[in-house]
Amino acid sequence: MKTKLLLLLLFFALQVKAQTANGSEKNINNWPVHEYNLTIDYETVNVTGKTVKAMTINGGIPGPNLVFTEGEFAVINVTNKMDHETSVHWHGLILPNFYDGVPYLTTPPIEPGETFQYKFAIKQSGTYWYHSHTGLQEQRGVYGSIQINPKKQELDYDKNLVLVLSDWMDEDPASQLKNLKRGNEWYLIKKGQVQSWNKIVREKAVKAKLKMIWQRMPDFAISDNFYDRFFINGKAVQEYPQFEPGEKVRLRFVNASAASYYWLTFGGNNPMLVSADGKDVVPVAHNKTLIGVAETYDFIVTIPEDGSLEIRSMAQDGSGFATATLGTGPVQKAPIVPEPDLIQKMKEMMAMDMKMGAPASKFRPRRNDSIEVMKKYSMDMGEMKMPMGKDSEMGSMNDMKAGSTKMENGEMAGDNEKMSMKKGYMIPADKVVGDNMKTAGNPEFNYNYLKSPVKTTFDGDKPVKEMLFNLTGNMNRYVWSINGVPLSETDKIKIEQGTVARITLNNLTMMHHPMHLHGHFFRVLNENGEYSPLKHTVNVAPMQKVVIEFDASESGDWFFHCHILYHLNSGMARIFSYDTPRDERMKEHALSTLTTEANHLYSWGEITAASHMTELYATATNIRNQFSFAGELGWNKNMEAEVTYERYLNDYFRLFGGVNVENEMEDSLEDLETVAIGGVRYLLPLLINSEVRIDSKLRPQIGLFKETLIFPHIAVYGEYEYQMDFGWGNDLENGVNYQSETTWQVGLEYIFARNFALVGSYDNRFGFGGGISALF
Repeated sequence: MKTKLLLLLLFFALQVKAQTANGSEKNINNWPVHEYNLTIDYETVNVTGKTVKAMTINGGIPGPNLVFTEGEFAVINVTNKMDHETSVHWHGLILPNFYDGVPYLTTPPIEPGETFQYKFAIKQSGTYWYHSHTGLQEQRGVYGSIQINPKKQELDYDKNLVLVLSDWMDEDPASQLKNLKRGNEWYLIKKGQVQSWNKIVREKAVKAKLKMIWQRMPDFAISDNFYDRFFINGKAVQEYPQFEPGEKVRLRFVNASAASYYWLTFGGNNPMLVSADGKDVVPVAHNKTLIGVAETYDFIVTIPEDGSLEIRSMAQDGSGFATATLGTGPVQKAPIVPEPDLIQKMKEMMAMDMKMGAPASKFRPRRNDSIEVMKKYSMDMGEMKMPMGKDSEMGSMNDMKAGSTKMENGEMAGDNEKMSMKKGYMIPADKVVGDNMKTAGNPEFNYNYLKSPVKTTFDGDKPVKEMLFNLTGNMNRYVWSINGVPLSETDKIKIEQGTVARITLNNLTMMHHPMHLHGHFFRVLNENGEYSPLKHTVNVAPMQKVVIEFDASESGDWFFHCHILYHLNSGMARIFSYDTPRDERMKEHALSTLTTEANHLYSWGEITAASHMTELYATATNIRNQFSFAGELGWNKNMEAEVTYERYLNDYFRLFGGVNVENEMEDSLEDLETVAIGGVRYLLPLLINSEVRIDSKLRPQIGLFKETLIFPHIAVYGEYEYQMDFGWGNDLENGVNYQSETTWQVGLEYIFARNFALVGSYDNRFGFGGGISALF
């Protein structure tokens, strides 16, 4: 009888919980309903003189600004008029899991011709935004802003203006991602930022460059991509003459870019920064502010009495900018942030004895080695060879002021190493996994200027789950991951309600990463301690650490990922799971569609037609698998071709097998020899590709290949193969115990377009020649 009663009570409790969860999607408080209708469709646009097919929301890029007031109930109907599925994520909003908008994880995709209705209560105020979470659609125009006014205005300002920052490329984003995957340096060449050897010698950076490539690192870059334009509210130049002298305007900035950070600078008096990621902060005068991808910042400015003020949004890599002018009359110009000196930054980083090259796809994805990797690639400050004075871009240690765990899921980590730094400059050591020397270590890229007006700490008796996330990437193959494991190779990270999840984000790459957590706000631990700010997106600077923590108070699954679209779509993501039952409405939508998206098979090739030979190479590859074809045909009808399959065991090492076909004599295409081949390929230090193989006739062979840019558009390359025949698999001539064959080629390449180059080379089989090379 008691058992039946307990089961009945349990059943009743579950029903109450289920009704409460379902009720959160309903207007249970009978709040005023505020409804919007959004239509996503194709449009042709022309912003550079070239007509491009884009995606729009209600016919515009960006989509409309959605204005709500805290205490309303939002109903948003999204209609898809494209021929491809789409989605909308409400970035920074706290809402029911089902409406978060990540297709195949929390929300069904919106199929062509369908309308999906999102419903949720507006329980917050601030500046937020919305965007597609499907493929690369965000880059093509599927984004817009959200302005939620508070029930009662506490700050002193007269008007609002939302300024949406974005980046634009005429090139198909999928084509640009494929070009990054193949390791092409065209975008750095086009931006004038490639570190060719003539620049390296001129800047006396040979030692730093050699140290970089010894660690298999390509050219230093702030942004991988090339953009044709940068926008504020859809234009490179905006004017807002409607503002009157003396008016106080709340500027609500949204960085809706796919991959670009910006330096925000303002003309006139210093603006007052009053909000970050929708949350109020203690107002602070802050003129030069780096806004990361997906972050939002609110500033209050006063329109000058004697003119207008300029706002300048410059891409962090210096490749372009956009401006907006408020008011009328003479313009008070915004300060210009100098274009970064990438070679100087490389010299400084290499002088700090940094170890690079942490794997983005490691040999054993299930192995729990995050602490060992962190220690292996830590920065040894004791060995630092560069004096860090005030004039150094890396900053002075004295200027770094304001302005027991267990292993689980391969993500947990332990031992905290104490520090001897002056109190207040770094996060307390017991909050950081590992040493905290790199936490807030770069004065240019920390959050110490953000202070919450109220305490943000959690209840002291909540258990804390500590995690270490090494942010890892491979620029050569363009694979991005966390702890050396892309999303497609990992499980969900289990978290429990009632706990505090604390994450040390340890960036082991040369790129910035804006890490975004869906459905939660987290504390970004800084020198303000109990008043550390709340955010939903945090920038983790190159080779630095950031510690965040959040109250695990939700249910369902929530996405955590780098918000640089091309890093997300190359594997830098995780899923936090409260281990609650999956919503029945997601039954027909397999989660694997999301988790395997970054493991897409990309294909490309190159054909060279020259006076002495023709070459064809083709590749199809994903994170672990690669299929390749290589063929050469000389003017003397000497031919060789092979097809191979490769398996990447980690970023640098792969096994391969395949078939090779060649003729040994000139003018003898009818006399072909076919052999099976197998071996290993390995990327050596100095970015030298190497190969060791043996064929079915038991003939071993070694090969080496290297290419490097000596001038911005001119590359030199060399290829060497040496085959040995000891008679193990065939009979040699009488009296001959050993035969060998050497083939080699050296050449120059002039890259004059993204897909075309002029080539000239010497091959020891075919002699000198020249021609043209085309990528496809």
